[in-house]
Amino acid sequence: MILPDLDELLALRGAAQGLKLGARRAALAQLQGGHRSAQRGRGLEVEEVRPYAAGDDARSIDWRVTARRGRLHTKLYREDRERPVWLLADLHAGLFFGSRRQLKSALLLRTAAMLGWAAVNGGDRLGAVLADGQTEPLILPPRARQAGVLPFLEALVERQPRAPGRAAADSLQRALQTVQPLLRPGSMLLLLSDFSGLDEHGEMQLASAAARCDCRLLWLSDPLESSGLPRGQYRLGLPGRLWWLDGERSRDAWQSVWREREHRLEAVTRRLGLPLARLTTADPVTVTLPRLLREAA
Repeated sequence: MILPDLDELLALRGAAQGLKLGARRAALAQLQGGHRSAQRGRGLEVEEVRPYAAGDDARSIDWRVTARRGRLHTKLYREDRERPVWLLADLHAGLFFGSRRQLKSALLLRTAAMLGWAAVNGGDRLGAVLADGQTEPLILPPRARQAGVLPFLEALVERQPRAPGRAAADSLQRALQTVQPLLRPGSMLLLLSDFSGLDEHGEMQLASAAARCDCRLLWLSDPLESSGLPRGQYRLGLPGRLWWLDGERSRDAWQSVWREREHRLEAVTRRLGLPLARLTTADPVTVTLPRLLREAA
């Protein structure tokens, strides 16, 4: 199967035209009593000062407030009042799998690209956390227009898995832990994952994220995961660890494992009140994602 490249993700800008990411929550200044300041920096008005968070531009640190309060504070400029939209991509090696039109990793890249274009086209600032379970999660601070989306698309292409590998059990957990201190009231978090690594700690992280911002989950799957193998003998596994499996005899156990994951994720999202959208490798994202966003509006 073909891996998405940068040209393809750039071309998805056209397919993302007209997509809406939903209603905005109250801006941070409205929630915290922010005010416009006469101070200026980068040629823009300062709207408020708040505690520094990982990923903030070090050039925006307000050293006077920092000295007075004994803790780093950063300036938010008028331009920065645009809603931050965080895209969290759980891009572990286990996504290098697909039995239909595309790999799950390719589905993630195409979905993320369309969401990224939709965010900047709507006037939001796009930030991202990319986790693969092998290296430290990559943080891309929120930025507007092409300055936000282009580095994100480049990072997706660079970090996508290129060979089969074991799913990293803590990839999702590390990604959620990384994004937690970056979330602010009024921001949006779009989480793309197959949720194979969701555990109790991950559920706690999801609950914390849902309490901080507008959080939405996009579940990536392949039809073979839910249906099981057709009748016949199959050689499965990873390079160096392969074994034979009987499709008919394994189907009941296979489907039971899938139903357990499905029920757990649905229970978590119901309990936390989180929207859950499903995308499958069998369908083109240019068709399914616009429909899902319309239904969520």
